[in-house]
Amino acid sequence: MELDSKVQASKAKSTRRRVLEYIIDETMLKVGSEFVWLWVATEPENRQILALSISKERNMFVAERYLSNLIKVHGKHPVSTDGGTWYPMACQFLKLDHHIHSSLEKSLIERKMQYIKDRTESFDDYFPCRIKNCKLKHVHNWLRLFIDYHNREIKHVN
Repeated sequence: MELDSKVQASKAKSTRRRVLEYIIDETMLKVGSEFVWLWVATEPENRQILALSISKERNMFVAERYLSNLIKVHGKHPVSTDGGTWYPMACQFLKLDHHIHSSLEKSLIERKMQYIKDRTESFDDYFPCRIKNCKLKHVHNWLRLFIDYHNREIKHVN
């Protein structure tokens, strides 16, 4: 049993990505008759998507929860954002260095956001949903699949 856990730990280390910083942004998507916020974190060096999340609100508490989940997986790193008022306080609470995007960082995240929007454009940024009080599980599933595909494609290019 002990050997199994050592093998699993070494596999986890080998698949873990090197992260220099988090470049984060959010955009609005339409789900059914309502709008939700899509939160995206990417890494500037390998350009992989580190995390996607959706929320019905955009505020400091949602930003803090998103960053906290990112830290659990990838550790503490500097955070680059577009200056949204919800980020500085969330970063301060989590003891993360925060700065406004440089022109390169802004270009990277804006291209990534446009890439995601282009992929959802075929259904006009609209995830079909007829369920009342939907929990957005189908959106989460699609986004998880999208991240896996995108990151595998990026890995093959690099």
